[in-house]
Amino acid sequence: MNRILYLFTNLFPIWVLVGGVLALVHPPLFNWFKGPFIVWGLAVIMLGMGVTLSFDDFKRVLKMPRTIAVGFVAQYLIMPFLGWGVARLLKLETPFAVGLILVACCPGGTASNVVCYIAKADVALSVLMTTCSTFGAVFMTPLLTKWLASAYVAVDAWKLFLDTVQIVLLPVLLGLAAHHLFPRLVKAVLPIAPLVSVITIALIVASIVGQNAKAIMKSGGILLLAVFLLHAGGFLLGYLFSWLLGYGKTVNRTISIEVGMQNSGLGVALAQKNFPALPTAPVPCAISSVFHSVIGSVLAGIWRWR
Repeated sequence: MNRILYLFTNLFPIWVLVGGVLALVHPPLFNWFKGPFIVWGLAVIMLGMGVTLSFDDFKRVLKMPRTIAVGFVAQYLIMPFLGWGVARLLKLETPFAVGLILVACCPGGTASNVVCYIAKADVALSVLMTTCSTFGAVFMTPLLTKWLASAYVAVDAWKLFLDTVQIVLLPVLLGLAAHHLFPRLVKAVLPIAPLVSVITIALIVASIVGQNAKAIMKSGGILLLAVFLLHAGGFLLGYLFSWLLGYGKTVNRTISIEVGMQNSGLGVALAQKNFPALPTAPVPCAISSVFHSVIGSVLAGIWRWR
């Protein structure tokens, strides 16, 4: 049973890609999953991440502070400025530019841990980096978005902060508390938690793509190119950043994956809640989930084979 669950979880790029394509072909198929469903769905994902954590994980951060710090800096230095640069270079429309910058300012995605396992990178380090960037997002995502996206639209950094606390921090802390207070329940839930997260992300992506299918088709290849450049650049620059600092290939792969894969679901939820005047702002975030999943999986396969 566990082997089947693990197999279905590892196929997450397929589910995300299939959901996105079906939503483009027949948008009403996923239009029911919208509004509060997206916010609550993301909260469930963050809760699932929280139950996998223990206080021992935070002690481990103290044992490798330099490597964790390098990953954290790479995450919030490379991706936000890359997102801003791509938006300016391709002269994206305001809603798409804001959405691209927002997802670039989000923390690393939890799917990166699965990709690191496939790539034979450092899974434990990946989990710690995802955890630290997720907690850091409470402050870094609102500040960086305010700074980089304010040229396109007024950004309420305080509201972004409160929404990030509500969507990310509280569910993760609840999960962390549950891990210690209800260990038997957590042990029973853990095998299915990753699959639930994968299904939820696929539904979020399909919903946003379906709701904005016309805008996506109208934008042509420019939006797809922008999101591709963001993530391809993130994987490449993350690897180079680590390599220039003298780390070995295992750490280089891990940091590359952590930088290249974003919490796109968080981007979708924050875009919907904070930019209601820009209804297509969540679209780059949804497409982001497809691209980073596919690119990450291809890279993982190549690295594992080598």
